[in-house]
Amino acid sequence: MSIVIREAGLDDALLIAELTRAAWSGKVAPTSSGHHETVERVVRDLQHGGGFILLKGEQPIGSVRWAPLEGDPDVWEIMRMGVLPAFRGEHLSQHLLEAVIHRAQAADVDELRLAVRADQARLLDLYAAYGFELAPELEYTHANPSEPAPTVMRRMLGY
Repeated sequence: MSIVIREAGLDDALLIAELTRAAWSGKVAPTSSGHHETVERVVRDLQHGGGFILLKGEQPIGSVRWAPLEGDPDVWEIMRMGVLPAFRGEHLSQHLLEAVIHRAQAADVDELRLAVRADQARLLDLYAAYGFELAPELEYTHANPSEPAPTVMRRMLGY
């Protein structure tokens, strides 16, 4: 089956909310707000930034969103990336990450940021392989205040 990345529209909000909850189930700590993803939150994210849906054949199996940092449209935060449990281990999330990187480059964005949850530290190496560097001086604007602060990483796109 072929892997396809397609841009998400507002009519995909329910699908993305369901994909996020399902992708995070059993993978991310139960206290994460991603387990309570709402259509309204997804709509806000898509209106403010954008998103992609990952398909294997015709089946939606993952998604990711991004949004410009409030007050700095040249910095995008990558949020809520996830792949359904049945499709893990195939390195498919990399397609989502690459799609956001390419979209940011096409939009002349200066910097991408993402946050790695304390319970997902193994992802630091994956993101580092894509040019993201640790940025301990930065705070993630979407951090859940009831959880340990995530590790923020950044990738300068430099034009």
